[in-house]
Amino acid sequence: MQIAGASALVTGGASGLGEATVRRLHAGGAMVTIVDRDEAKAKALAAELGGQTSYLMTDVTDPDQAAAAVAQAASAGPLRIAVNCAGIGWVGRVINRDNSPHDFGAFTKVIEINLIGTFNMMRLAASAIAATQPLEDNERGVIVNTASVAAFDGQIGQLAYSASKGGIVGMTLPAARDLSAVGIRVVTIAPGTFDTPLFAGAPDEVRDALGAAVPFPKRMGRPDEYAALVAHIAENVMLNGEVIRLDGAIRMPPK
Repeated sequence: MQIAGASALVTGGASGLGEATVRRLHAGGAMVTIVDRDEAKAKALAAELGGQTSYLMTDVTDPDQAAAAVAQAASAGPLRIAVNCAGIGWVGRVINRDNSPHDFGAFTKVIEINLIGTFNMMRLAASAIAATQPLEDNERGVIVNTASVAAFDGQIGQLAYSASKGGIVGMTLPAARDLSAVGIRVVTIAPGTFDTPLFAGAPDEVRDALGAAVPFPKRMGRPDEYAALVAHIAENVMLNGEVIRLDGAIRMPPK
């Protein structure tokens, strides 16, 4: 599959990994729809990139808003690429130091946005991609979801986040098997510590420590490295049903 001439949709596309992916796909000749809750940032990015780029403020957990975003992407051209980067984090133990239980609403919110939001966008994008004409090998498109190394190496306080990302990992193979009948691939990327807005306000010593913990290269990942993998996945038809750790060989300690 070629990126050039395809329509692509990127959730969480106004910042971090999503923004880098939008830029990479746009540079590759795709018509990109930026899907994000931050309308101001999405609008600014679309204006900067210019032609073949649009945006839509979207809550990925809302079926109607998500459907509208997919319809907008599909109207720009044959929808071939859907990348799910939208997500949030939360820190909380099963019980706190005072023995009070984990906040129930916080846990459900993380699951709702990270896991259910990814599922919502995946099911709707798959429906639109399935309606396109098949390419070589009868391929119609690819869906790339974003998990985290926390799905495997969840740290103390990452219960909700790890559960949500583990769910995305668990969806990968059955989704790929489900969609194989219509020529749609599903691949998940599990990034390690990446230099995204999540860490923008962290002190330099914290950022340095995160980078030093990576076996090689000894630094945090760059969003454009995530985007480069997305582009390769899109163009390599044999990548399917797999979870790819993008982490410099890091294995997270308990805390």
